[in-house]
Amino acid sequence: MAEDDVDFAVAAYREEGEWQVVELHPGLGEDVEDLSQALARFPSDVGVLGLVSMNDDFFVILRRSGSLVRAMLSDITAVPDWPLAGGIADLLDLPDLDDGDDAQPAGDLGILSDLGMPALDLSILCDDDELYPEDVLRDVAARLGFGDELEAIIG
Repeated sequence: MAEDDVDFAVAAYREEGEWQVVELHPGLGEDVEDLSQALARFPSDVGVLGLVSMNDDFFVILRRSGSLVRAMLSDITAVPDWPLAGGIADLLDLPDLDDGDDAQPAGDLGILSDLGMPALDLSILCDDDELYPEDVLRDVAARLGFGDELEAIIG
């Protein structure tokens, strides 16, 4: 995997009630542990979100609050081909994929529920074949209240 496979990687966190969005090094899109450690350095009222879009193929949302790490993967079929997706599968202790498995999200779809994005809404976005991962994450950011900040980074 090359760093140019990472469409973008950002950390989003609320500090004193205001969302802050910081671009992360694309190399953090290669390893879930590295991504998690990078998120640990940011302060937050609600935990730090890591949003990673990979090669217009899938996305990952990681949420770290202290030592608690929650994760969701937009498409389980990415697991065999992408180290980040494989790391998320290991973190979630997902069973091995069968060749016939369809694209579907995995992990904690309620990861953003307390922030205003219900699990059902996130699931519906993941199931929309017309949306690229970047589009879904833009929608998520807008619903949570940091769409402009994300847009300023990813253009």
